[in-house]
Amino acid sequence: MELAEFATRLDEELRHDAYAELDASANGLQIGPDEGELEHVAFAVDGVAETFERAIDAGADALVTHHGISWGGFDRVTGRKYDRIAPLIENDLALYVSHLPLDGHQDHGNAAGVADVLELENRSPFGELGPEYIGQRGTALESYTLESLCDRLESELDTGGREVRGLEFGPEEISEIAIVTGSGTDWLGEAVDAGVDALVTGEGKQKVYHEAQEAGVHVVLAGHYATETFGVRSLQELVEDWGLETTSLDVPTGL
Repeated sequence: MELAEFATRLDEELRHDAYAELDASANGLQIGPDEGELEHVAFAVDGVAETFERAIDAGADALVTHHGISWGGFDRVTGRKYDRIAPLIENDLALYVSHLPLDGHQDHGNAAGVADVLELENRSPFGELGPEYIGQRGTALESYTLESLCDRLESELDTGGREVRGLEFGPEEISEIAIVTGSGTDWLGEAVDAGVDALVTGEGKQKVYHEAQEAGVHVVLAGHYATETFGVRSLQELVEDWGLETTSLDVPTGL
């Protein structure tokens, strides 16, 4: 498959144009030639030296990641930035990135993957960002306690050995759950307005403890990396259906 066709098909599937003014990430093809052919694509959460090296060792022609290397553009490509990009150029490894569009995609997204793990039904978009969304909410088939909710996530997510933490401020039975993966505590207010019992996200901020306590809502912190593995895995399955060879690169941070 031609690289340009590959990038265009993913751009359209993930609705990158809709997030163009909302996301600091330069979504889409960040590094790559105008012309190129793909046979083998690697997938990882983070576009960093380790995943670049492992993709090159696997013989991949492109690497698809959730976190890329361009956040608002480059002023200069020197020092560590040069050292990070050089292996991509030297080994003809293209880099394709999808950040917020992959968080909020209602089928392929990170939040949708967490909702699958929790077996939520009656799902709808959650986590407003302008006219778009970066999360999902739904209703549990059977109510959770905070302990069972944390245990479920800890057993199913790649936490790198990190404990899933819960801020226990909500009702004893948890049925209505909102999800914004990664760093999603800024959407606690929307969760409160939506009347959910718990907000599941990756990492927290100091202020969320008191905000959740005052609002009477549970907050579950399951790890930034751990909550954001689902999108690239879903894209890997999609790309396999296109007839391309794929490799999954798992580099958990425990954060």
